[in-house]
Parts: sequence; C-alpha cells; structure tokens
Amino acid sequence: MAQHYSSFDRGGRRWLFQRLTAVFLIGVLAFHFMLLHFVNHAADITFLGTQARMSQVSYFATMWLFLVTATFHGVNGVYNALVNQGLTGSQKNAVKYMLGIAGLLLVVQGTRVSLAMTTLV
Repeated sequence: MAQHYSSFDRGGRRWLFQRLTAVFLIGVLAFHFMLLHFVNHAADITFLGTQARMSQVSYFATMWLFLVTATFHGVNGVYNALVNQGLTGSQKNAVKYMLGIAGLLLVVQGTRVSLAMTTLV
C-alpha cells in the first residue's frame, strides 16, 4: 500500500487557514453569483455600476478581503501541493519565497485596481 503524505498537519494552522479561507471564498462567490448573475444580468453591468458598488464601504471591503483571501488560499494550496509532490530543501525554500512575492504583488496590484475603481479615496 502506498504511503500517504500531506504537508498539512491535520489540525495545524496551515490546515485550518486553508479550510477557513475555503469557507469564506464559497460564501463570497455565492454572493457574487447572486448579485452579478441573478440580480443584475451580465448585459447590465457597466463601469459606472461597478464604480458605484466599489464606492460602498461594505462592498469594497468584501471585495478586498476576497482578493486577499483568494490569494492566500491559492498560494498556500500550490505550495502545499508542491511539497506533497516531494519538493524539499533549497528548492522548497525558493518556491516558498517566490510564491510569497507573487502573492504579495498580486495583492498590491489588486489593491491598486480596487482603489482606482472607487470614489472612497
């Protein structure tokens, strides 16, 4: 029988954060689909409508938290999948830092775009 290895320690912090971010993402995606696919139809979505939504503090905060949460969830998931495939040593360290930098850049650029889409600032 093949040995099963996981980089997640069941009950550990990374395991918990991966599950918590998944639950948050499911909730925000449900909100997104309901609002932008059922309440407002795709043909009705305009830049001004998007700017109006992004100018509401609660909507802006939700979308920014979605950006940060999705970035963490994705980067953490990719890193752990690579570790599960046997990534070790200096390669593991290099991948960890590269994914961390990529995640940080994604959040910075996403924040810049979010701020450009709002009248809050």
